[in-house]
Formats: sequence, C-alpha cells, structure tokens
Amino acid sequence: MNAMNIDPALMEIIVCPQCHGDLAVVGEELVCQGTCGYAYPVRDDIPVLLVDEARRP
Repeated sequence: MNAMNIDPALMEIIVCPQCHGDLAVVGEELVCQGTCGYAYPVRDDIPVLLVDEARRP
C-alpha cells in the first residue's frame, strides 16, 4: 500500500463539496470533518471530490 502524496497547499484550500467542511486524510480517503461525513476517494494522488463518487457514512 502506497502512502498518498497530496500537495499540502492543496489540502489547505479544498473543502467538502457537499457541506463545505474541512477534509482529513483517513487511510486512502479524504473524509469530511463537517456535517455530512462523506469519504472521497483519492486516485493516483488526485482527490476525486464528486458527491456521486463519495462513500456515505
């Protein structure tokens, strides 16, 4: 399993597209720390911030 390599500057500006909450790296996903709790996949070190692709809590 490879560690994700997301640019720290990008992590500072991206937010959850559903509720605009902060995102945190959890395993191999970006998980919303806001009200929705959606988990977004990361493919080839690129966050896929599409609600339709998110795993719902």
